Amino acid sequence: MRVVYVIGTRPNFVKTAPVIAAMRDRHPEGRHVIVHTGQHYDRAMSEVFFEELGVPTPDHMLEVGSGTHAVQTARTMERLEPVLLAEEPDLLVVPGDVNSTLAAVLVATKLQLPVAHVESGLRSFDMTMPEEVNRIVADRFSEYLFMHSEEAVGNLRAEGIPDERMHMVGNTMIDTLVALRERIDAAGSPARLGVEEDAYALVTLHRPALVDGPLLGATVAQLAALSEQLPVVFPVHPRTRKMMEAAGAGADAPGLLLSEPLGYLDFLSLVAGARAVLTDSGGIQEETTYLGIPCFTLRDNTERPVTVELGTNRLLGLDPGAIASIPGALAERSDAPAEPPPLWDGHAAERIADVLLAAYPAADLAATTSA
Repeated sequence: MRVVYVIGTRPNFVKTAPVIAAMRDRHPEGRHVIVHTGQHYDRAMSEVFFEELGVPTPDHMLEVGSGTHAVQTARTMERLEPVLLAEEPDLLVVPGDVNSTLAAVLVATKLQLPVAHVESGLRSFDMTMPEEVNRIVADRFSEYLFMHSEEAVGNLRAEGIPDERMHMVGNTMIDTLVALRERIDAAGSPARLGVEEDAYALVTLHRPALVDGPLLGATVAQLAALSEQLPVVFPVHPRTRKMMEAAGAGADAPGLLLSEPLGYLDFLSLVAGARAVLTDSGGIQEETTYLGIPCFTLRDNTERPVTVELGTNRLLGLDPGAIASIPGALAERSDAPAEPPPLWDGHAAERIADVLLAAYPAADLAATTSA
């Protein structure tokens, strides 16, 4: 069995690493080819994740880099097609909802290659989000849809996707967290940055709605105000830092600790030690839910409603002024931990391997024999 895994951004490295490990372990005789598109391309945004997650060195580096959505998608398609023609895979595995995912699905579909989509069925119902378009296309053309929460079933059925293509397996991002929990706890990032555990807020911001317009200055001003009550640690995405510097934002707030982007272990160490997390990211809503850390999402919607239903995540809307409500919300919050959603147990990738190897009898037989 020949499998190609296409990844391009650091959240998707986290989602795919356990799948690659499970497939290699279960089917060592197969060819497992990793393609790194280079959508995240600097060391902090990509290379360090491969090192920490134990992912083998990519077999193909496409070096797509930054650009508009059209440019990134087109470059990936143009550079991926000859790789797939040369590798002749039986299956393409893609995670998430980024431009690398969209491009890979389109190329594979044109080449009539089956696709497995990890993290299927998420919907924000906001078509202004590029990720929403990417998710819909990926799910429409993938043969194997691997889901991690129950609402995904209804979302996919509403789009006419038959049940036989759906597989409820759990959350591979949580697989990585569970596997590396001891190393995360030992990383000691809060102490290294000079903050006390359970006594700071952690912030991540990167979406264009916040970063690329007038809301950025207001958001940073609110973070500065929050930092007078609760120190704020802010690892700054390269694009966010560029826009902050252009706006002259955040330079005069002593309680606002800006840092460079962090590797997976250091960042999750900060998440686990935080009193609260403020984000516009999707995956962090899941990691905080598993860890029981209060999360405040600076968006009007979320494609992960299970995190809101469990009470670990609160939508603030696209309103910087709502940041001021965080201290009060923390004071009112119950300390009773929420149970993670079903199948968020560290074994999702094994369930994915079960499905894929059963679909390829020769590979399943080889895995069984080698075991």
